Amino acid sequence: MIEALLKNTDTLIGQDSLEIKLKNSKPLKIKLGVDPTRPDLTFGHLVVFNKLRQFQEFGHEANLIIGDFTTLIGDPSGRSSTRPVLTKETIKRNADTYLEQAFKILDKGKTKVHYNSEWFDSLQFEDCLKLARKMTVARMLERDDFSKRFASNAPISIIEFLYPLIQGYDSLVLDADVEIGGTDQLFNMLVGRALQKDAGKTEQAVITMPLLVGLDGIKKMSKSMDNYIAFTDSPRDMFGKVMSIDDETMWIYYKLLLEYEDASINSLKANHPMQTKKSLAKILVSRFYADEIAENELIQFEQVFSKNKLPDSMPDFNWSNLSEQDSQDLLINVMHATNLFESKGAIRRLIAQGGVKLDGEKVCDPQKIISQSDKEQIFQAGKRIFFKIN
Repeated sequence: MIEALLKNTDTLIGQDSLEIKLKNSKPLKIKLGVDPTRPDLTFGHLVVFNKLRQFQEFGHEANLIIGDFTTLIGDPSGRSSTRPVLTKETIKRNADTYLEQAFKILDKGKTKVHYNSEWFDSLQFEDCLKLARKMTVARMLERDDFSKRFASNAPISIIEFLYPLIQGYDSLVLDADVEIGGTDQLFNMLVGRALQKDAGKTEQAVITMPLLVGLDGIKKMSKSMDNYIAFTDSPRDMFGKVMSIDDETMWIYYKLLLEYEDASINSLKANHPMQTKKSLAKILVSRFYADEIAENELIQFEQVFSKNKLPDSMPDFNWSNLSEQDSQDLLINVMHATNLFESKGAIRRLIAQGGVKLDGEKVCDPQKIISQSDKEQIFQAGKRIFFKIN
């Protein structure tokens, strides 16, 4: 069992004690914490959710911690600056969406959900002082992100020093046997072991998973980097984003997201990369949507990109909804009014890159006046966004 559980992992701390516990045939408490900083989970989360689900399949108890309290601080892991403060209302909204998304991967009936505000809201300030005594500033500065910020005179708030202690306290409360997280969580999870040891409890094993590279093939998948695929992306966006990755990144996704064995990946390398990537996109869309929806997205993709045809369906607008009163119908204004784009800045970048077409003709001027017409007008923005105006 230990060999299977170590598949695709990066680091395991406490292997000896974990092997002993596994031999006892008693279900272990497996902990995974997520902070609802944004409303959507990404495929970067899928890597650790896969591992938690695997523990479930082996009969162990999955404990999903929704860090509604830790989000008030903001995880400093991998940060070069302090995270912005979120309101409790925003955190609650995000947390509600997390559960719906998480159960697309995890077995809901075998998952225990906790909010760490359950125990932190009842702590007194004296309790926090006692917790703070468990860690020294020197130990905190051993963290790579903190040491870099300290060396460059970048601000580090005292509250950020508390974050690893608070995450570790979750393990203490739960009596966690194993904690799972990305490689950037190693320091925080080791604090959990230290707190358990100090309390005379058995230390949790710590398992880190590789950080998934984003769509750019360079940096880790992150919403702030805009290189992510979200659990809540539409089937078309999800399929198209997977198809946008390079070939080397494709093999990483097969390994970490679909959990393919190396031998299976090597056999796939004999196939044409485009066909292999289409298969990857179809399987991933199927995990979040019905198989027939994934099959339809494959057909639509081939129709648009291989046969240079228009997709069968696209958003349909009329001028009364898009036209701005007392202003000219400029291309950038019309596109922004569809709400299909993040911002006008994003639209300008698409236009500057030659990624916008009107009725098949490239449009290079964001200030181009779009005249109302009796016939249907087809807009294409980038590789995935199509819409029409009647």
